[in-house]
Amino acid sequence: MLSKPLARSRAALVAVSLAATAALAGGVWHYAYLQALEPVAARGESDLALASDRLVTQLQRFREFAVLTASHPALISLHGGGSRGWADAMLLRAADRTGAVAAVYVDAQGEVLAASSDTIPGEIAESAYFARAMTGALGVAHGPGPGETTRAFFFAAPSFGPDGAVRGALVVVVDIAGLEQAWRGSLPAVFFTDDAGEVFVTNRSELLYWRRVGPTELQSPDGARRSVTVQARGGHTVWQQRWSPYIPTRALRLEAALPVIDMTGVLLIDVSPARRLATLQAAVVAAGLLFFGALLWLAFERRRALAAANAELEDRVSARTRALEQTNVALRREVAERQEAEAALKRAQAELVQAGKLSALGKMSAGISHELNQPLMAIRSFAENGAAFLDRGKPERAADNLTRISDMAHRMGRIIKNLRAFAKAESEPAVRVGLAAVVEGALELLQLRIEKTGTQVDWQRPDRPAIVLGGEVRLSQVVVNLVSNAIDAMTDRDTRRLTIRIHHDDAAGTVRLTVRDTGPGIAEPDRIFDPFYSTKEVSAEEGMGLGLSISYGIVEGFGGRLRGENAEGGGALFTMELQQAREYA
Repeated sequence: MLSKPLARSRAALVAVSLAATAALAGGVWHYAYLQALEPVAARGESDLALASDRLVTQLQRFREFAVLTASHPALISLHGGGSRGWADAMLLRAADRTGAVAAVYVDAQGEVLAASSDTIPGEIAESAYFARAMTGALGVAHGPGPGETTRAFFFAAPSFGPDGAVRGALVVVVDIAGLEQAWRGSLPAVFFTDDAGEVFVTNRSELLYWRRVGPTELQSPDGARRSVTVQARGGHTVWQQRWSPYIPTRALRLEAALPVIDMTGVLLIDVSPARRLATLQAAVVAAGLLFFGALLWLAFERRRALAAANAELEDRVSARTRALEQTNVALRREVAERQEAEAALKRAQAELVQAGKLSALGKMSAGISHELNQPLMAIRSFAENGAAFLDRGKPERAADNLTRISDMAHRMGRIIKNLRAFAKAESEPAVRVGLAAVVEGALELLQLRIEKTGTQVDWQRPDRPAIVLGGEVRLSQVVVNLVSNAIDAMTDRDTRRLTIRIHHDDAAGTVRLTVRDTGPGIAEPDRIFDPFYSTKEVSAEEGMGLGLSISYGIVEGFGGRLRGENAEGGGALFTMELQQAREYA
């Protein structure tokens, strides 16, 4: 039996070891948690910026509607005894096209002169937005809406008379619930509060009208109060709550001011993945420490027990100890190698997006080289012929050859210009772009592949210009990717027909580009835009499944939509919908 002092010392050593292991594991957990919060915060900031931009953009069109329509001749004529019927009809058409709940034109005393419908906000003359409009500025407010509209934004644009004085205002009412339908549930919990801290816009209906009444307290519409535990983690704010089952128990809180609409955007993103990752890393460290501690403890015990034995047993214990030390070194080396491999994997994943575009440029460069080689050979031949004709005294024939050389040089310049435009990095904001010219430039870049594969291209330029908001280089990249994918999809088909059309939707203010092929169609339409998803066979010549994902992000960045589906009668149909550039844009 062990003596009491020795037993106490061993127990103390075990307790100290366990405490040290727990402290180290806790430190690892804390560090890993803070590191894991960084990508969570970055993703949350991106989602919050997306939601904020979407709300501001959606409200911007109503703001512009109010400002631009306030000086409409139909409304101006009302001050000189004009027909209200004409003005009502005009406001009704405008409200239907923009999606406004109501459009009301009032005079300087707040009397209604024209309206799009019977849904008229109450007490316009006493409202703050009307008072601001009467000062010559744009009035903006939010609150309960008229009729069945529970929440609304109000824009009041002043109308000026010939003397420069304000003689009326156009009030546009926007249904917030209708705007929320487009992005409800598509992001983490996000809400927008006014100056009083009350939630007025959100993608989680149960958060409506909640109000922050203190640093750690929230008040529901019925007056009930819920406490929130606020924690500071490495410069981030984490909320811990149990007042809503649809909000994460622990969530990273991000905030962004939106002075354009006098609101503050708040996003709550779940930190459970970061906690799980930190817990896993801490558990691995603790398990490793306990494992090595147990091994060392067993070695110590065995060495103490064998101390009284003969020298042969001591040699065996020493050999065992050396083996354990070598195992420890090997394990540490393996851990270091795994960490290096993880870092290399992250770098490779970050470079895949750029590699996708370089791969596309590589494919096109081979075709362009062939396209340039033919004109160069023709130029050489025409030059030799021209010299021969000059020697023979036939200048008119030589001039004809020189004209052909000029045409060939012009063709080469056009090809090189298209290639340079496609390869150029473009980061400018959206501008007015002719979509038909983009399509024709993409078809010219891919002309060699089209001829080589025997693809029949059915392209018809629209009757009127299709001017959209976007970037010429990035839109060219999207069209080239869609056409290239269609050509690849029809490789094994007897009939290879590519149909490209442009349609105008004036009511929605959009332009649609459709690309349809006669291939086998899309096996999984819901996954077609996922990164690294590809239906092509894996080989050195195929893509990495990033083309459609990159194209989707480009179109979304221009405020448009890109979708893919199976067409009736077979084949795949991709539709790119972009905002139509107005004359005043």
